[in-house]
Amino acid sequence: MAMRRDRRTFRRKIAEISMFGTTHMHFRNPWVVAWWSAAFPGTGHLLLQKYMRGFLLFIWEMFVNTKSQLNMAMVYSFNGQIEQAKAVLDLRWMALYAPVYLFTIYDSYRTCVDMNKFTMLARHENAPIRSFCLGPFEINYLDKRKPWIAFAWSLLGPGMGYFYAHRIVNALFATVTWIVFVYYSKLYIVFYYSLLGQIDIALAEIDWEWFMFIPSIYCFTAYDAYVSTVESNKLFDLELKQHFRNVYGSKEALPSLKTKES
Repeated sequence: MAMRRDRRTFRRKIAEISMFGTTHMHFRNPWVVAWWSAAFPGTGHLLLQKYMRGFLLFIWEMFVNTKSQLNMAMVYSFNGQIEQAKAVLDLRWMALYAPVYLFTIYDSYRTCVDMNKFTMLARHENAPIRSFCLGPFEINYLDKRKPWIAFAWSLLGPGMGYFYAHRIVNALFATVTWIVFVYYSKLYIVFYYSLLGQIDIALAEIDWEWFMFIPSIYCFTAYDAYVSTVESNKLFDLELKQHFRNVYGSKEALPSLKTKES
């Protein structure tokens, strides 16, 4: 007997699986999203999977921050050199930086609250979830993955955890960004001289303007890869539950069984 097909129309989808990754609706803490936006503008929107807005704000942060020399001013301030901080800070660029910085925090928080509402509605509508995508360049599918492995690979190389979680766009962006930060900050040169015990040379080589970017992107990629893997596993369970309900949840869907008369 053929299975009944659900002909309802759904206003909201729970997930979209493509060659480049899995985009899905799930609940998030707005304060956590806002905190990441404060740590590095754009990352809060990336957590919400609003990639175009997140990438633009991320690049804006890199560009305007270096032009205003905000990171150098912060380094001088941390060392109590207030006058040097005032001298190095470019107020013309800083005036452009401040409004966008505040906007990213506000917008990521507001968007997260709205998306949590849409997630609740999407779960209630229970729209079908596609579990497999076969494309000309890539195959993507829902599967159980280990979050700690995504976290560990992100610590070894930011972007690698995204590849493990099959988030290709995030992986490419994080990898390129990491290469830029490491190159201009001279991180590995500093690490090399530090291993040799030549701390004075290491401190002289480091470019603090670019080095100050590294902690935020390093921690963010590890956190996001871990959370993405956890939520992907939940989506796998939800799709499997939905599949079993559609196939075996009604008498019409069950195969007909013939019993022998004794």
